[in-house]
This record gives sequence, structure tokens and C-alpha cells, in this order.
Amino acid sequence: MKLIEQYHIGDNGYHPFLIRDGWQVAQLNYMPEQEIDNIKKLDVHHLTDEVFILLKGKAVLITAKIEGDEIEYDVELMQPKITYNIPVETWHNIAMEVGCEVIIVEKSNTHEGDFDFFELSVEKSMEMKALVEKAFS
Repeated sequence: MKLIEQYHIGDNGYHPFLIRDGWQVAQLNYMPEQEIDNIKKLDVHHLTDEVFILLKGKAVLITAKIEGDEIEYDVELMQPKITYNIPVETWHNIAMEVGCEVIIVEKSNTHEGDFDFFELSVEKSMEMKALVEKAFS
């Protein structure tokens, strides 16, 4: 009798794979949309914190405080074996390099509707890119 479940997600993209009693675990593997040159928006969750754990590769977590047209960014190069929490109502995104794999823990069905987007102007996108590139280096 086998009671231990195992999951291995090899495909690129976002994959919720363990959904139980109001929470879920997902794996986000590198995808081109998460390269810093392709990030044009931030998102926010109104009902859940979002936990990120780096499995392999390089990723930078991006958070932002938005007031009107003003954006104040905070970026952090993720380290393996560290649990990062993005609190509810915090604007965020993640920049990933090829080969990166990240585990995400959040309330279940977050990916089905608990999000809003903030489209970045070219200027604000360039500002974010400079900070992320500095963190990657």
C-alpha cells in the first residue's frame, strides 16, 4: 500500500498540482512571459498571501507599492531553501531565467479569479527592469 503521493512537474508554465481544503501547491517553471524583457504588468491577490520557494535556477521577486501614477519597487534575488511570502493586497511579479523552477503555495483557485493586473508604462517597466537586472548580477 502506497500512502505517499509524489509530484514532478517538468513542463514550462504554471501548474497547480495539489489542491486540498482551501489551499493549493503549484509549480511555476520558466516560461518566456516571466523573462524581465517580457514583464509588462504586476498582479495582486485580494484573498490570499502567496508563498514562493525557489527549487532551482535564478529568479527575482518583484513587489510594488502603487499610489496613483507613482510606483515604488522592491526586488529580491531569491535564494534556495528560503520561503518568501507576498502578503495579500501586495502588487507583485516574478522574473525568471531559463531553467528556473519555483513552488507556489496559496489559497485554492487563486489562479481562477483572485487577481487584478496593473499595466506598466514603458517608463515604469524600464525602471523595474533596471532593478531586476541589478539583482540578477
